[in-house]
Amino acid sequence: MKKLVTLFLVCGFLAGNAYGSGFQLNEHGARAMAMAGAFTGLANDPTAIYFNPAGITQLTGTNFSVGGTMIMPLATYKFPKPSTSETEMIGQTFALINFYVTHQLSEKFSVGLSVNNQYGLGTKWDPNWVGKYLAVETSVKTFFFTPVIAFKVSDKFSISAGPTIAMGSVKIARKVPNAVNPLAPDFMLTMESNTATAIGFTAGILYKPSKEWQFGLSYRSQSKFNFTGTATSNPASFTFVHPILKVPITVPWPNGSIKAPLTTPQNATFGIAYLPNDQWTATFDFQYVGWSSYDKLSVTFDNYNPASPTFTGSSTQSTDRKYQNTFIVRLGFEYKATDNFAVRFGALYDHNPVQDQYVEPSLPDADRLGLNIGFGGKLSEHMSLDIAYMFLSFAERQVNNSVFGFNGTYSNQAHLFALNLNYGL
Repeated sequence: MKKLVTLFLVCGFLAGNAYGSGFQLNEHGARAMAMAGAFTGLANDPTAIYFNPAGITQLTGTNFSVGGTMIMPLATYKFPKPSTSETEMIGQTFALINFYVTHQLSEKFSVGLSVNNQYGLGTKWDPNWVGKYLAVETSVKTFFFTPVIAFKVSDKFSISAGPTIAMGSVKIARKVPNAVNPLAPDFMLTMESNTATAIGFTAGILYKPSKEWQFGLSYRSQSKFNFTGTATSNPASFTFVHPILKVPITVPWPNGSIKAPLTTPQNATFGIAYLPNDQWTATFDFQYVGWSSYDKLSVTFDNYNPASPTFTGSSTQSTDRKYQNTFIVRLGFEYKATDNFAVRFGALYDHNPVQDQYVEPSLPDADRLGLNIGFGGKLSEHMSLDIAYMFLSFAERQVNNSVFGFNGTYSNQAHLFALNLNYGL
C-alpha cells in the first residue's frame, strides 16, 4: 500500500501547476499579445510594467490600462499504437485579468503598479477515463502585485525596479485505487491549498541609441510559494474483515493537512524595437525561462503516514520533475494605418521544459507555435482600445518511456482573445 500511495499521491500535488511552457502565462496586454508578446524593447504603454518597467519613463501624465484574456485550451490523449482510441479533455474557458497604472512624478521619475495572473490555468478529464489515477481535475490560480519606480538617466537610457507580491492557490483531484482490495471501488483524492504568498522582484533597462532603434532588457525573479492545505478522500476509509484475525479492520485513506513548496522560474528577456518611419514598428524578443527551479516535487502529510501501522505521524514523499531551462522567441509588427488606428501581427516559438518521460495528463505540454493578430485605435482624445487574437498550436507529443507508466500521444491547441481599455491624462 505504501508504494501505491507514493506513486499516485506524491507524484501529484503540484504536478498540475506545470502548464505549458511550464505553467507560465505571458499574455498580459492586448497590444503586446497582438505582436506575439515582443514588447520588451518597445514598452511604450502601461503594460510595460510587466514587459519592461523601464519603459514607463516614455509615458507622460497618468495612464491606466485594464483588460483581460480569455484562454480556451483543447487537448486529446491517444492510446499507444496500434490502438486508435482517444479521449478528449473536458473543455474549459479561463479568464485572466490585468490592470496597470503609471504616473510621471517628474521629468526623471515615474512610478507604476500592475496586477495580473502570471501563472495558472487547469485541466479537467472525465472521472472514469483511463488516466484517472494521474489526473482528473487540476487548477492553479495566482495574482501578482507589482509596484515599480523608474528613473530616466538620460534621454537615451532608463532603469527601473520593484518588488512583486504574489498570491496563489492550487486544487488537485484524482482517483486512487483501493490498495487493500483491488476489486473494491476507487476513491477520489482531493488536495486543495490555502492561499499562499511569495515575494520576488522585477527590473528593467531601456536604451534608445537613436530614433529608429530601441533595446530593452527585463528580469523577473523566482517566487517561492510554500503551499499548505488539506487532503480529503471520498470515501474517507475502507473497512474489511481481516482474513486471519476475522475482525473488521478500518483503513483510513489519505487525509489531513499537507504542505508543498513550489518555486516559479526566473525570466530574463532581451528585446529590440525598430521604428524605420512613423507607420511601421518591428519588434523581437528572446526570453530565457529558468525552469530548472522545478526539479523536484515534495509533499508532506502532517498526520498521515502509510508506513505507520496506525497511519499517523508526518510523512514526506517526493518525486523528480527535472524541468529544463528553456526559451521563447517572439517577432511582432505594428502598422499605423492612420493617426488613430493600428494593425498588429506576429508569431512566437515556445520551447517547452518537460522531458518526454515526465509528460502526463495534468500537463500535456509540448513545443508550441503562436500566430497573433490584432488592432487598436483611439476612441476619444484620452481613451483607446486594443484587441488581439492568438492561435496556439502544440507539436504532437508522443510518450513511449513514461516514468508514470502512462504512454500515449497528446495533441493540443488553444485559442486566446484579449482586450484592453486604456485611458491617459
